[in-house]
Formats: sequence, structure tokens, C-alpha cells
Amino acid sequence: MATQKLYAGAKLREMRTRLELTQKDFASKLGVSLPYLNQMENNNRPVSTTVVLALAQEFGLDVTELSTGDSERLVSDMREAMADPVFADEAPPLADLRLTASNAPALARAFLSLHRAYRQTHERLASLDEALGREDSRIQASPWEEVRDFFHYCDNYIDAMDRAAERFAGSADVRLAATNALENAGITISVTDMDGLRGYDPESRSLRLSNRSSPPTQVFQLLLQVALLSQESLLEATLDFARFQSDEARAIAKIGLANYFAGAALMPYGRFLAAAQEDRHDLERLATRFGASIEQVAHRLSTLQRPGAKGIPFFFVRVDQAGTITKRHSATRLQFARFGGACPLWNVHRAFETPGRFLRQLAETPDGVRYISLARDVSKSGGSFGSPVRRYAIALGCEVRHAPALVYADNLELSNTSAYEPIGISCRICERKTCHQRSVPPLERRLSINNDQRGVLPYEVS
Repeated sequence: MATQKLYAGAKLREMRTRLELTQKDFASKLGVSLPYLNQMENNNRPVSTTVVLALAQEFGLDVTELSTGDSERLVSDMREAMADPVFADEAPPLADLRLTASNAPALARAFLSLHRAYRQTHERLASLDEALGREDSRIQASPWEEVRDFFHYCDNYIDAMDRAAERFAGSADVRLAATNALENAGITISVTDMDGLRGYDPESRSLRLSNRSSPPTQVFQLLLQVALLSQESLLEATLDFARFQSDEARAIAKIGLANYFAGAALMPYGRFLAAAQEDRHDLERLATRFGASIEQVAHRLSTLQRPGAKGIPFFFVRVDQAGTITKRHSATRLQFARFGGACPLWNVHRAFETPGRFLRQLAETPDGVRYISLARDVSKSGGSFGSPVRRYAIALGCEVRHAPALVYADNLELSNTSAYEPIGISCRICERKTCHQRSVPPLERRLSINNDQRGVLPYEVS
């Protein structure tokens, strides 16, 4: 199999600019000619092995940072945006999208922001949600989408927050550490019958936790409160760096960062990574080890992207019964639809039919990349008779080349081509011609209609 060439022009330019080096000086340190560096920075040539070694030795660069993960995500997001009917006659070829993502990632993100603004405006006009004559007519991303994209493009790994949580956890019992930290700050903790999960009164400095919650949830809420009270300066500095467009987005992000701290303290990076490798990523064993829930463990596995100590690049997603994606992250080339639901052929949708059981799936995306996907129902009881049950399912997976490190890959026919189910991202950008679950035609293909014949679909894709 041919080795994939590595093009990383944008990252080379970014690194040189950050180091305040001229092209001539940078080329000298890398041991290449000035024209050769210029060609690499413009993606006219791939980054050679010699340059990769020089980057590691001369600048201490984690060479995995040169991977095309960001580029692949941008291409996927742009393809989905281009599937909008407004681009029906003007959609650029895939090669152009890849060139833009590699050479001009800032332009690609600006385009995505522009399309998002257009889509939001169109939706608002259609539903008459915005009153005529509103004084502030500036178009912004919804706060929720803005925060979601912030974590998405950070690879769901916030280094400063992760390391602070790891220092806090140390090697002690994390529940005891959180309880002591709060009580030492003069906060009274009680576990009582209450609606919701957590309630904090800043005036009386009292924290209440629900006795209906599971022990992992109670510990998580303790740690979240620790983050809000003891990590204020770090939270605010991170929020300042993110430069959110609205107070609402900043407030949502603050809770998101506190949640991140809680998860990282409950499962400290170094210990959790070592345990995951030792247990071959067995979610149940890891949940028992760290006193966490299955969902918390799966989410944490998707964040192990610390430079120099990366874990397996996983994707993680949570969906509700309607198929709507409520959480998503991917450190792999597999990207989820930014708007709407996931591919109906994916095993995550079948998890609701088998509560309490893990489902395994070998899947292949239209680009030919193969994955192993694990799905499970994680529905949550309301805690009392008559209380509504929140029904969710999660999926965790990675490229099949990492399968030997997963206990869930045992006894699967990894070399059997027919064992891989065809999945996609969303119907409008999926190139498969004969999918029996297709809901709408692919935008980039012509259709053929035959009134005298009818197959699975009422049309044929050229």
C-alpha cells in the first residue's frame, strides 16, 4: 500500500511566523533550500522525512501535529455547507476544497462562518422568529454552535485545563479531595432529595447534591463546583483567549470548561491513558477503576490528544431517540453532520433496541476509510416513579488500524471486506448510489427517472 504524502504548508508557515524566522533562516535550520521550503509552505511539495526529523530535533515539535486532521475536518464541513441548495450550480470540486483547507484554513473557517450566518438568517426569516425592526441586526452564530465549534477545533483537548485538573487530582481519592477543597473554602455540602443535579447558594455558601444521582454523577458535580470556585482565573483566561462573540456563548463555554475540568480530574490524563492501554480500552473496567460512568469514560477517551502523549484518536458521539446529535467530537477523519442527525446505517441508532449491551460494528465511509464502532444505550432514569427517562445512545470508535489495542475488536473479521457496513455523513453529500436508507438525493450527482421502473429509490443516481 502506498504511503500517504504529508502536506502541511499552513502549519509550517504558522510555525515559522510564531518563531519570527524568515524563510531563509527557517530553511537553513531545516537543512533545505529556500525554494524547497517555499514549495512546501505552498503545498507544492510534501514535507519530507528529513524535514520532519529536523522539526522534531531542532524545534522539539510533536510531529503528529503535522497530521491533516484539521484539514480533513475543514473539508468535511465545507462539503456539507456546499450541499446547501444555494450552491447547487456552483459547488467547487473536491480538489478545490482540499486545496483551500490546506493552503488557506482561515479562509475556509471564514466561509463556514458566513454560511452559518446565512443559514441562521434564512431559518429566522422562515419561522418569523426575529421581530421586524430589531435594533441589533448583526448576524452571529448561535451561542451553542459557537461553543461547540470552539471545542471541536481544539480537538476537544484544553491543555491548561487538563493539566490543572491532573495536578488537583494527584494520587488521592478524588471525591475526598473535592470534598476537602470545598469544605476548606467554608462550603457546606449536603446530599438531599431535590430536582436537578446540583444547587449552590453563594450567600450561605452551601452546596446541595441530589440523592437521586449516581455516585459518579455526584463526584462529577463536586468537581465541577471546585472548578467554578478554585479555577476562576484559568477559566477566565481561557475564555478571553477564545474571544466569543456574545455573553451567552461565554457563559455556556465557562460551564463547558468547568465540565472539562471535572472529567479530567475524575480521570487524570497520565493515569487514565496508562489504564486505558493496560485494559485495552475496556469501558466497563475503566469505569470501575475511576468511579465514572460509561459515557464519562467514552467522552474522556476522545480527549486524549496531549502533544507528546497522545492516545488513540477516537470519535465520540451521543444521539437522542430522534437521531439528533447532542454531543460530538472526532479526532479521526470521520466527521459528523454539523446540522441534523447521523447516518441511519450507523449502529448507534440500534443501541436503543438493546439496552445495557454493547454493539460492535465494522464500517466503511465513502472515502474508503474503515472504522470499528462501539455503541451503547446510556438512558438515564429520572430517579423516581413517574419521572421522565432521558434516552440517549453513545458511539465510540476509531480507524480499524488501531483495532488490536481494543478489546472490542477481538473475534471480529477485520480482514473480511464484506464485514464492513457502508456508512456516510449525511445523505446530501454521500456518494453512495444504491443506499436503501437514502432520504434525499446526493447534491453532486445527476438523477435519472424512469416512469416504467421502480427500485428501492424512485430515481437512479448517475
